[in-house]
Amino acid sequence: MRPHLLRRLSVPALAFSTLAIGGLALAGFAAAPAAAAEQAVVLPPPAMDPPTAGGLQKAVLAGGCFWGVQGVFQHTAGVVNAVSGYAGGGKATASYPAVSTGTTGHAESVEVTYDPKRISYGKLLQIFFSVAHDPTQLNRQGPDVGSQYRSAIFTTNAEQKKVADAYIAQLGATKTFRRPIVTKVSALANFFPAEAYHQDYLTLHPNQPYIVYNDLPKIENLKRLFAKDYLEKPTLVRAAKTTN
Repeated sequence: MRPHLLRRLSVPALAFSTLAIGGLALAGFAAAPAAAAEQAVVLPPPAMDPPTAGGLQKAVLAGGCFWGVQGVFQHTAGVVNAVSGYAGGGKATASYPAVSTGTTGHAESVEVTYDPKRISYGKLLQIFFSVAHDPTQLNRQGPDVGSQYRSAIFTTNAEQKKVADAYIAQLGATKTFRRPIVTKVSALANFFPAEAYHQDYLTLHPNQPYIVYNDLPKIENLKRLFAKDYLEKPTLVRAAKTTN
């Protein structure tokens, strides 16, 4: 097992508990004391969030380990697929061992395919900043350190960039966070799906200590803060591939 993966498995003392995810009661471990991931932030919606015409759209977001970010959007209504992968670097280095060195320019990212008739790009960003990660942590997220865990929004068109820049400015002006937002907004060059074993990781490994301590609280926060946008049964990559 590689050292970077070992860090994902190293968490504080854990206590046994049960958590309901995807309609099932899952036996797992609850962190004691409370995990940093449980500190969700209640944010206002974006002031700029124009409707998007056309069919399915894509958003690419990076906020630490992609397991948790993917899990959040798989439980978000209006999202038809959420794929873990790499953005910000080249094809030759788009692999987990290479990206984990922190030298490739890639960030662990999630490509979110969504239906704009059911959820807006602005709402995705609100969820991203509220429960999916902490946008004030520079080149890290929780226990994971390195530029591959940076907070980033990779835009696919000019409209997305306008909305993202405006929302970051809005949140900065209202001083919602105690520290400055460090999220970088840049145009998406390429997105490369991660290895198969990373897909649907949160759902497939609900008892893994890293998931329990860092990521399952994000799902609970999504359910609590965005009840109208929450899906009890996650939309999995494997299911999306089957239906396409």
